[in-house]
Amino acid sequence: PSREHYITSKETMSHRKFEAPRHGNLGFLPKKRTKHHHGRCRSFPKDKDTSAAPHLTAFRGYKAGMTHVVRGVDRPGALMHKREVVDAVTILETPPMVVVGVVGYVETPRGLRTLTTVFAEHLSDEFKRRCYKNWYRSKRKAYTKYAKKWSEDGGKDIEAQLDRIAKFCTVVRVIAHTQVKKLNLRLKKAHTMEIQVNGGADARAKVDFAKSLFEKEVTVDSVFAKDVCTVVRVI
Repeated sequence: PSREHYITSKETMSHRKFEAPRHGNLGFLPKKRTKHHHGRCRSFPKDKDTSAAPHLTAFRGYKAGMTHVVRGVDRPGALMHKREVVDAVTILETPPMVVVGVVGYVETPRGLRTLTTVFAEHLSDEFKRRCYKNWYRSKRKAYTKYAKKWSEDGGKDIEAQLDRIAKFCTVVRVIAHTQVKKLNLRLKKAHTMEIQVNGGADARAKVDFAKSLFEKEVTVDSVFAKDVCTVVRVI
């Protein structure tokens, strides 16, 4: 090629920013598989209403699929006001969760600090599997010594720990796990999470409420009511 060809091509070529623009948002880098395949509750609703009964504030669900719904738009001034639109929706499967413990937190200048944790007497195998890396080769002795505290001296040690939470703690959360055996998934380890208890006159009411849920199933309709706006945390 001649020198004239290089000169003409240089004059007509635009910047690389326009010739080869990048694809995708830099905010989603690095694009790789996550280490934690579940969302985390970074914050819970503010506990302001002391007149309300103690209640849980979160729940865990699993994506089952997607579909679409036809809904009416109620937005005055918009072009689609009083018209019907089709939206894509996600279906979540929410099998009942089981409460297995309670945690008390103390407020400090550096944030919340765990004071103590109390677990239930009987724990399922799917929860214990979460404590082991290899369930098959383990001795499966998790929480066997701890369970004896419920029968020794009438459970005085357990009641003492619950009294400490009620006396010193300002934030009370329960430890709950899912029942993966009720899902169509190849899982045997339950997923655990902490759920904050809001409402109640004081911490004693929260502790009594959490203790009453030990080893019991909690359904999603007892946490969220119908037609209530919720925040969904996903990966």
